[in-house]
Amino acid sequence: MLSDCRLLVEPALRAAVELLPASTRRIAGYHLGWWDREGNTGGAASSGKAIRSALILLTAQATRAAADALPAALPAAVAVELVHNSSLLHDDVIDNDATRRHRPTAWTVFGVGDAILTGNALQMLACDVLSKGDSQAVLPALRILGDAVQNLLDGQCADLDLERRSDIDLDACAAMARGKTGVLMGCATALGCLMAGGGAEQVEHFRQFGEHVGLAFQHTDDLLGIWGAPEVTGKPVYSDLRNRKKSLPVVYALTSDTPAGHELAALFQRGNPETHRDLVRAAALVAETGGRRWSQVQADAELTSALRQLKSAAPQKTAESELIALARLVVHRDH
Repeated sequence: MLSDCRLLVEPALRAAVELLPASTRRIAGYHLGWWDREGNTGGAASSGKAIRSALILLTAQATRAAADALPAALPAAVAVELVHNSSLLHDDVIDNDATRRHRPTAWTVFGVGDAILTGNALQMLACDVLSKGDSQAVLPALRILGDAVQNLLDGQCADLDLERRSDIDLDACAAMARGKTGVLMGCATALGCLMAGGGAEQVEHFRQFGEHVGLAFQHTDDLLGIWGAPEVTGKPVYSDLRNRKKSLPVVYALTSDTPAGHELAALFQRGNPETHRDLVRAAALVAETGGRRWSQVQADAELTSALRQLKSAAPQKTAESELIALARLVVHRDH
């Protein structure tokens, strides 16, 4: 399913990136896994899961079982992929991550400034692509995308603030995750419905479906950031703990008021854990407080809420089955 959606979206995504100036086009193509640092296709790598663009195309099909549903939604699928990859370029700089998709991140290859500017270029390109869509829904679609980008940036700011603060709050962390991840997936499903001719009520149900899927995605992502296998995730083992990232299970642990939570807080306050033994202990402490189990339960609860909203959207049956399968994949994936 994801492969089929990628086959539909990637040619249009490549055509859009070709419109960038050479300086940012080379970095964007590297980040997207299309070529190596020199621009050679022999160095191609994974271009990601393309979950957001798949959500758009499947939502369009779920809204209207017509031959023109997918072409109408394609510009939105490209635009959301561009925004998502823009945020990844920025996140890698902010989080000081050196590896993504099994190879060096763009900023480590091309420099911080160039990576940031390329992220900015992808955001503007997303608006340009969406504005050229052949649909009466273009203007409201641009508003939805613009609101999502603003909320995403607000979530990124909240994430930075959370990393600096000692008085952390689980509700604030969940709100941050909603802004960073949930809102863009909600934007994707809303756009898929809107571009296929859905009405306001149906758009809202699909938006909430996507937002709940996004929160489930973030819980799973945070679990993989601690316990994911590096050969599958493409990131070093315990990568989030090494960066002292206050992810959802970590914040649950730190606010648990348990001996294990207090020990974890002391470990975080010492600075970045320097040894593998420290990282193993930190992961064990998160699990001991119940943080690992809590995130798993929350991901399942968000999936249940998402499927409830999907049913309320009264989708076309075939596409509904594929959306359910995709939502479940998001929660139970290993990378």
